[in-house]
Amino acid sequence: MAFDPDRLRPLRHRPELLTPAEMGRADAAAPSFGVATPTLMESAGRAVARAIMARVRPCRTLVLAGPGNNGGDGYAVARLLAEQGWPIVVAALAPPRPGSDAAGAAAQWKGRMAPFAPDEAARAELAIDAVFGAGLSRDVGGLVAETLRAARRIVAVDVPSGLDGETGAVRGEAAAAELTVTFFRLKPGHLLLPGRDLCGETVLADIGMPQGVLNAIAPKTFANVPGLWTLPSLATGSHKYTRGHVTVLGGAAMTGAASLAADAARHAGAGLVTIAALGRADVYRTGAPGTIVSEAPLTELLTDRRRMVWVCGPGLGAEAARETLPVLLAAGRTVVGDADVFSAFAGHPEGLRGAAVLTPHAGEFSRVFGAPGADRIAAVRAASVRTNAVVLLKGADTIVAAPDGRVAINASAPPWLGTAGAGDVLAGIVAGLLAQGMPAWEAAAAGAYVHGRAAEIAGEGMVVEDLLPALRRALDLREIHASFGLGPL
Repeated sequence: MAFDPDRLRPLRHRPELLTPAEMGRADAAAPSFGVATPTLMESAGRAVARAIMARVRPCRTLVLAGPGNNGGDGYAVARLLAEQGWPIVVAALAPPRPGSDAAGAAAQWKGRMAPFAPDEAARAELAIDAVFGAGLSRDVGGLVAETLRAARRIVAVDVPSGLDGETGAVRGEAAAAELTVTFFRLKPGHLLLPGRDLCGETVLADIGMPQGVLNAIAPKTFANVPGLWTLPSLATGSHKYTRGHVTVLGGAAMTGAASLAADAARHAGAGLVTIAALGRADVYRTGAPGTIVSEAPLTELLTDRRRMVWVCGPGLGAEAARETLPVLLAAGRTVVGDADVFSAFAGHPEGLRGAAVLTPHAGEFSRVFGAPGADRIAAVRAASVRTNAVVLLKGADTIVAAPDGRVAINASAPPWLGTAGAGDVLAGIVAGLLAQGMPAWEAAAAGAYVHGRAAEIAGEGMVVEDLLPALRRALDLREIHASFGLGPL
């Protein structure tokens, strides 16, 4: 699906992401707050019907209903659309359990029934997928997969059947929907790939779930949107030292990587940025005039306590990273570890313990921690605990985990951000925010968001050098406010 820069707007006041188990707890707790489950099911059906009618003209529609509550929502959708004159047929995979809320919704459907079969799906102009919800416990295949595969257009209730709402992974098969309507809060699988693409346009509907259930669940997974973090602001008496000093270790070979990280730290607001050249200082001196270049020994640079934030890894080389990172950590410095630190400590994550933020891409993560597998959130959380560092797993759906269990999933990055040097820029942004006093998880999450936003501003066809000037707008609070449709500050 095409990149949609507005898809995060509905989450500005609802950033919490609920796993299927947490959503189950919310549903179970709702009656104790005065909202009955049949009321929620009716509201869910109305939300789906309303979303469909806003986008699709009346047409031959087949509701594919499963035996659980997802199917119950489907029966409610069928009845509500039929009341508006839509030609509706329901195909039930299996009848709901007698006495269940879904059975109550099914009993209210008095219209036509059809076999649950691929031929029926192929005849319909629109199929409503209400077979399985986000809490899928088994792979989807056989008749269900064949029937959904035969559908021309699909609207999914909660998630497309076959999509794991917790991980975003496909269990067996999952047919892509052009529209997915979900309720109360998104699931992680709505933002994690490939789930995000399979959902198509995603509508988050308010169905009257009491706010109290969210407070009781206390979720720790969030969509990465402004509000999770606050960007640094300048006081009247701010000066270059109060804005922090970032030092980037610069290697002798890939000098562009350290230069990009240093320039990004400056654009992110650090008051002073130094490249500590471990070789070829002359090359670094031909760069941006605002960046300081030093050939002083590392031990000498560490005597200055104002040099608290360091970037170690971009273009450094594995051997130099293996030698320097332990020195920085032993000195108690705030370190952003990137690029070559993951080659330096491949298979030895304990060597990274004590860094403030680690920013691997998938290959680098696997090199150190092993392949993340289908449940990447769990893998990144475990890596964060193991290293006592914030771990930012880079990708189109970047995951940022803190040792205390908090996770942010970033969806601001357009596909054209995948270009050489973009990771070096991200490391520099995070370091620049850390230097200004942001806590590590917040700095990493904010860095991922503005990194993606800068790429969106730079536009399709950008190269990494285009990111730096775009950062000025991406970090502007007024620009962020406007991009979220919040009106003027």
